[in-house]
Amino acid sequence: MPSIQDLRRRVRAVKNMRQITKAMKMVAAARLRRAQERVTAARPYTAKMMQILGDAAHRTVDYRDPLLTGHERDQAAGRIILALVTADKGLCGAFNTNLIKTTQDYLRTHTGVEVDLVLIGRKGVDVFRRRPVNIRREHIGVTGTGKVALSDVTALTRQLIDDYLSDERPVDAVFILYNEFKSALSQQPVVEQLLPIRRLALGDSNDDAGGSKEAAGESLTDYLYEQPATQIFTELLPKLVENQVYHALLESVASELGARMTAMESASKNANDVIERLTLNMNRVRQARITREIIEVVSGAEAL
Repeated sequence: MPSIQDLRRRVRAVKNMRQITKAMKMVAAARLRRAQERVTAARPYTAKMMQILGDAAHRTVDYRDPLLTGHERDQAAGRIILALVTADKGLCGAFNTNLIKTTQDYLRTHTGVEVDLVLIGRKGVDVFRRRPVNIRREHIGVTGTGKVALSDVTALTRQLIDDYLSDERPVDAVFILYNEFKSALSQQPVVEQLLPIRRLALGDSNDDAGGSKEAAGESLTDYLYEQPATQIFTELLPKLVENQVYHALLESVASELGARMTAMESASKNANDVIERLTLNMNRVRQARITREIIEVVSGAEAL
């Protein structure tokens, strides 16, 4: 049985850890509110941008752009890029574990093509550096501060577009995997196609899924265009991809903070339970020692 001194030392250690978990929970909760506001504000902008480009795509059905229609090659390149967005820090529950597990499932289900990983976040880099996978690039510190810098998003998007348009190592499609923010208790891994831009998302009337506004009986918004379609789409399509990447990073930041807040709250509760058990054991040890001393005194008195 451990001594009272050992139990007191363990209680102090658990109390110190509880202070850390409580502080981390408070910091994550304060940052989560602002991150959630940014995600909520970005969603209508993304939806409106998709709507406007969808209407423009309907009006310019003869326009061809690799970002919109895909590569016009004789054969498919058999290579895709998967951008994985993980956290730079731990102590956020199953946030990174779910993303890594989803990535491994994705690699197993796409054995017929070559998948290159673009790792965004230190946790993904640490895991897949030790795995036999193709790593194209690594980005660390993009979401580590709890904020997303527009300069980082622009550089990251430009590299993904250049990879897609390059002829040296042809790429058929670009996907991004991140945790979508549902609530502080729920985050869902999502695989979203970045390139080529999905025609369904842009309301293509030729899409097999029937996502057309005209097929649904909705009227398209009519716009007056001063510039030709080539100039409009050349400017807007990269902006759309950049906005999708930015939105994915915002979702990932909010999900990370929500997962960390929940994990630290559970850790604080577990620390309270451990302190209660250790205190109870310490009281039992103390009581047993007092009882033993009383028995020794009584036994000595009777012997005299």
